[in-house]
Amino acid sequence: MSKYSYFYCPEGIESRFELLVFDNQNQPFLPLTEHYHDCIGRIDKSSALSYMQCLLPFFTWLDQFSNYQGKKVKWDDSPDIIRIAIEDYLMNEMACKVRENDTFRFVNRTNKSPNTVNRFLSALKSFYKSLIRLKQYKHQNPLIDSYAILNDYKDNTVGVRKDKPLMPSKAGTEDAAPHRRLTDSYFKLINEEWQPEIIGDIHLPYQVYQAGKKANWSLREVVIARMLFETGARASEVIELTIGDYRSRKSLQEASTFNKGSHEKRVKFLRFSKDTVKLLMQYINKERKQFDELQRKFDDLPDEDPVFLTELGTPLSYPAWYYHWDNAMKECEIKLNPHKTRHWFVTSRLREIYNTSKTEAEIQQRKQELIKYIKWKDKKTIEVYEHYFDEESHRKAHDGMLESMAQKEKEYMDQQKNKRRKKSSIKVIEGNYDDIEIDDEIQELLDGLE
Repeated sequence: MSKYSYFYCPEGIESRFELLVFDNQNQPFLPLTEHYHDCIGRIDKSSALSYMQCLLPFFTWLDQFSNYQGKKVKWDDSPDIIRIAIEDYLMNEMACKVRENDTFRFVNRTNKSPNTVNRFLSALKSFYKSLIRLKQYKHQNPLIDSYAILNDYKDNTVGVRKDKPLMPSKAGTEDAAPHRRLTDSYFKLINEEWQPEIIGDIHLPYQVYQAGKKANWSLREVVIARMLFETGARASEVIELTIGDYRSRKSLQEASTFNKGSHEKRVKFLRFSKDTVKLLMQYINKERKQFDELQRKFDDLPDEDPVFLTELGTPLSYPAWYYHWDNAMKECEIKLNPHKTRHWFVTSRLREIYNTSKTEAEIQQRKQELIKYIKWKDKKTIEVYEHYFDEESHRKAHDGMLESMAQKEKEYMDQQKNKRRKKSSIKVIEGNYDDIEIDDEIQELLDGLE
């Protein structure tokens, strides 16, 4: 069965598109192509590609299996028709339960649903935003519930006086309107609060390095993998580093980089080990030099040049790097999304903080330093990791209690055995020989004479 797919523009071909999507007839499909390029600059390329990968199966399904009144649904149909198709896809392809509620739908994942339901809905919402912005979709966004926003707005602006607007809060005559973000999604995923994954295997990086060795990773892939585990950065934040990013820090173990949503502005830094510094410089001055058109070493490179190059001498992209990562994981049968290296880093840093800090004040200070380093927008994110360590602390304390109980039980049983031995091995002869101890075998002989 043919599917929607995408290909990058070949080297040497001039095109305004760096990526082109093809439909299931192998014809260029511009709506998805335009959406991808509209996303670039608004979100990072890895996120734009992630959206693309969520949308391709839906558009394949739309062409082959969708049905509305006996006809296939087209992407540019009216919002009502598009919503019916999406609802069918959620239920039949993603094993979700969809429940009607006034002007929108509640979506519940089941144990058969993939983890990408939320991302799929976000991607589709983004797709129609782009096509409306580009004036290629003439209707309202099917993924937006305009009625809910209007009704919520009315509820929060109508005052207690009949047919009068809400008074300003400084008037003190009525309760202030609640300040909360109004959700505008037509499909509302419920019970889907994001939780970071906790990865506690301290040997995980070394398993990945061995997988890379088995898959014949070049030094470039080794350096990137080490940076991911040692810095807690997102893959794109490492892959898109420039020579200037590395030079901009006073320490050789650091590099400046962008953050999610910073629009390429360098707002944070990464710190890595001395061993990785050695490998990085070895890569730049030897392996990278081979693919640089001017065969330049580190000192001769301009700040704007990328740290990591392809074998064609072009800047390394996330998809090109992921190909090598994915090969290594498959080779060693490891199921590991690159983003999990970030969760591993946070888990490991927190473990180190709890194990080495001497006071509660020191723990809190070092946690705040970690939050600033990792650049979390929501500081409450760390609470989920802390909950993990609370559970780990309980497990350790509980294990200690169980070990103590087992030891006490052993001591008790040994004590009981000793009592029985004393009773069976010490006998007192009646008569004038009260203090004489008799051996077990002699006692048996005496008992047999009775």
